[in-house]
Amino acid sequence: MFSKACEYAIKATIYIAQKSLQDHRVNVKEVASAVDAPEAFTAKILQQLCRENILSSNRGKQGGFIFDVAKQKETKIYDVVRIFDGDGIFTECALGLHKCSSVNPCPVHNDFKPVRENLAAMTQKYSFYDLALRTENGLAWLK
Repeated sequence: MFSKACEYAIKATIYIAQKSLQDHRVNVKEVASAVDAPEAFTAKILQQLCRENILSSNRGKQGGFIFDVAKQKETKIYDVVRIFDGDGIFTECALGLHKCSSVNPCPVHNDFKPVRENLAAMTQKYSFYDLALRTENGLAWLK
């Protein structure tokens, strides 16, 4: 449903949030390994998340990526999806038609509309803090 970049971004952000709860900075190699993603691709994703002020990073021996706990609590899955995939998945036609609407529906419009609405609601419901706690407590996994 999401692009590979978006999937990796969500998983990497959850992983960094979890490690940040332990006050632990992580490097690109560790994140890539944890979320089973190519290292170079992970580096680009993490750079984008830093540019968007979701993650913070420091260079050097004590450096790495960290996700401030207060920011974790306010940042939702929806925010990361919009950065990497835009909001089309929440608004556009399932078949890619440009004029699809309730007045001019595509063949699957009425079935897909609640799917879009539920996906938007789910991604806006969970913060990365919630997801980090779930993985930290063994209630969810990233691989």
